[in-house]
Amino acid sequence: MDTEHGKVGRPRSERAREAVLHAVDDLLVETGYAAMTMKGIAERAGVSRQTVYRWWSTKAEILLEASAADAEGELAVAPTGDALGDLTAYLEALVNFLANSPAGAAYRALLGEAQHDPEVAKLLATKDVLGDSARQVLTQALPPNSTPHTLELATTRLIGPVFFTLMTARDPAHLNPTDLARTFLATRES
Repeated sequence: MDTEHGKVGRPRSERAREAVLHAVDDLLVETGYAAMTMKGIAERAGVSRQTVYRWWSTKAEILLEASAADAEGELAVAPTGDALGDLTAYLEALVNFLANSPAGAAYRALLGEAQHDPEVAKLLATKDVLGDSARQVLTQALPPNSTPHTLELATTRLIGPVFFTLMTARDPAHLNPTDLARTFLATRES
């Protein structure tokens, strides 16, 4: 049994899985979300459509898995004990992820699709790519109970300015991660 997706069948070939995840990233950049098809993903990955459908039901599922896996590495920040430095490093990684990374482009595409496709919206609710990474950094960078707000609100306050700027097609060059981190630290007690 494939425990990750709960489907019965042959065990997933890691090489085929990686090929599919790379193919979906490449196709998104080349053709965009709307033009991407399961058939095109399978052809690009060099696997059969049956192989793709055995593990994923939709292109959105593949894209979310690819984006989430890449985000874990791209948004990871090793704690240094310096809250300002750790939050700045995270915000720099977040800007780069959302503005420049193929995985970030995939995530943005899914967010856009979720605005009019309830199934994609439901899928996105299963994995909070940005929130998970921000919560991890916050729990590592800040002392326990150092803010009167919930971790959820602190997460929103940390990633909100970056998310808003990039999701509304504003120029990310105007974002200063150090200033954003300073502002976050100064306002977390208010």
